[in-house]
Amino acid sequence: MKTILFYAVVVVLAIMGDQAIKILVEHSLPYQQMVPVLPFLALFRTYNTGVAFSMFNASESLWLFVMSVAVVAFVLFLAWKTESTQRLARLGFALVVGGALGNLVDRGIHGHVIDYVLFHTPVWSFAIFNLADAFITVGAGLVLLEEVLLWRRERAAKANR
Repeated sequence: MKTILFYAVVVVLAIMGDQAIKILVEHSLPYQQMVPVLPFLALFRTYNTGVAFSMFNASESLWLFVMSVAVVAFVLFLAWKTESTQRLARLGFALVVGGALGNLVDRGIHGHVIDYVLFHTPVWSFAIFNLADAFITVGAGLVLLEEVLLWRRERAAKANR
């Protein structure tokens, strides 16, 4: 029970952090005007009507909402099926769920997701994203890392037999 509580707190903190920053962005950052931070990083408030990293922009918002809820439910199912010893994977799942719910809150309230981070060079720019997208990406990376570590441990155990 303690373990589930820890991951629930991670989810709630991810949502709260994401929403707090989005409120600051909405009230402080001009709409669609680049604010340079570093030579390769800028703040740029825009609205994403699509999914992660602005893919499928202007898609049916109800479909995206339902799809997001289904993805969250599937990730929760995977987390539930994950062994309690796979802490990195469970933390990753919690970050994915927190990020997905943070963006889902935006979609439910505003009909779009608030994005504001832009990595760029003079000739190239990455899609604009937000903290929730970063949580989803880092979370997925932790799940993959756990799988690689598990695979390596199993391989080493077979070699030692």
